[in-house]
Amino acid sequence: MHVYCTVAGVPKIHFHDLRHTGNTLAASTGASLRVLMNRMGHSSTRAAITYQHATDERRHQVAKQPDSLARGQLSTQRARKPKKSE
Repeated sequence: MHVYCTVAGVPKIHFHDLRHTGNTLAASTGASLRVLMNRMGHSSTRAAITYQHATDERRHQVAKQPDSLARGQLSTQRARKPKKSE
């Protein structure tokens, strides 16, 4: 693998680097601890938690999700209420 990395101009990487990157990307998609554990073949959550790096982008996505859900619920409730005649 080192030869291919050298030819591609990529710094020397190890298999673990690829594994870590793949699992970090999987975690960033919202994969649960159980899914990460299954991907890695681990039986404890300790290893899976390692791959759940908190990023500013992910924190922003998580913050927006409840807001979006709440707004959707409000608009649904408003649509169901009969309008008062003036």
